[in-house]
Parts: sequence; structure tokens; C-alpha cells
Amino acid sequence: MSNARRIIVINPNSTPEVTSAMRDALDDRFLCLDIPEGPATIVTDRDVAEAGPRVAALAAAQEAPLAVIVACFSDPGVAETRAAVPCPVIGIQEAGVAAALALAPRFGIIALSELPIARHRVRLERMGMLERLADEVGLSGVSAYAAGHDPAVYDELLAAGRRLIASGAGAIVLGCGGFGPRRAVLQAALGVPIVDPVLAAAGVALSVTGGQR
Repeated sequence: MSNARRIIVINPNSTPEVTSAMRDALDDRFLCLDIPEGPATIVTDRDVAEAGPRVAALAAAQEAPLAVIVACFSDPGVAETRAAVPCPVIGIQEAGVAAALALAPRFGIIALSELPIARHRVRLERMGMLERLADEVGLSGVSAYAAGHDPAVYDELLAAGRRLIASGAGAIVLGCGGFGPRRAVLQAALGVPIVDPVLAAAGVALSVTGGQR
């Protein structure tokens, strides 16, 4: 399948293993790209601000995409990209939280660290979803790569999930595009729905593009 008329998934960081894991989770209706000049992990507010124009420029350079997914949980560049391309643009935070709220009255989020939590809350408030957040738990500052690939991170994830359930979360959103490879094992261990926000955004994209092949 050519690059034209596909759903473009943009990972704003420069870690190819994270992009590869997204590619493995999707099919050939999706073209997964990263940004080599970006940081290995989007961490700071500055990272988010600098990622926005890069995401919009990369999206605008694609040939007639059906939709664009911004595959970072801070949704960098979503507004800029919506202004730059004529197709639907979906942020994974928006899609992941919407999916969780379709599954449970209250949801929780697991973040890579404590640092992005305030930023996430600002966005949730703008989306009108903050009141249904049970809690957000940050890990010890792991990378986007380690989130999905380092065995040492699993125990942290499990403890964070249990804390969120104790806080009243009936569904948990993984607060980084790199967490995807952990979704199934965490759901089996915790017994509540675990939302991979990249897959949630992919579902939204397919719903508005008719699932074209």
C-alpha cells in the first residue's frame, strides 16, 4: 500500500523501538513515523512546545492522509496539525480518556513520571473530563522505551495500577504511547480494562475513515 490514503501515526519522539511497537500493534492501513530530531522521550513542557511544530510539519508533508494520529500523551501539536491538514487529527490523550469513560464511570492514568501530571490535568480540564479522573500516578521517571520494554518497570506499573483501582478507577489509561506492549499483561493482572491510547486513537481514526484498505 502506498503512503497516500493511509492513517498517519506520528510518534513525536526519536526512539525507533517505540515507533516499531506501534507499527506491530497496527496493520497496513497505518503508517507509523517518528521525528529523528525530537527527544528520546517527551518529558518537559519545552519538549511538548518544540514537538508541536514538528508534528504539524511532518503531517503536512504527507500525501493525502486519511487521518493523523499524534501518538504522545500530551497531544503536542494537535491544534497546529488540525490547522495544517484537511483530514481528522486525533490526539491519543483525548482518544484514550474517551475510551476509558466508555468503560467505567471513573478512570485513572499511569504516567512516566510525576512531571507531566499537572500538564495532563490542564488538558483534561479543557476537555471537561477532569471530574471523572480518580487519580493519576507517575512512575519513577522511566523512558518511553523502558515503559514498554524494560522488565524492571513492570512491578512499578502493577503497583501504580493497584493504587488507581484503590482510588476508584474502573478503567486505566496508559499515559504514554510507549506503554502499549504492557497492556494485555496488565489487564490480566489487574482485572480492569487497560486502555492503550494509541489503539484507542486508531479506533477513532478507523471510525471516521470507514476502515478503508
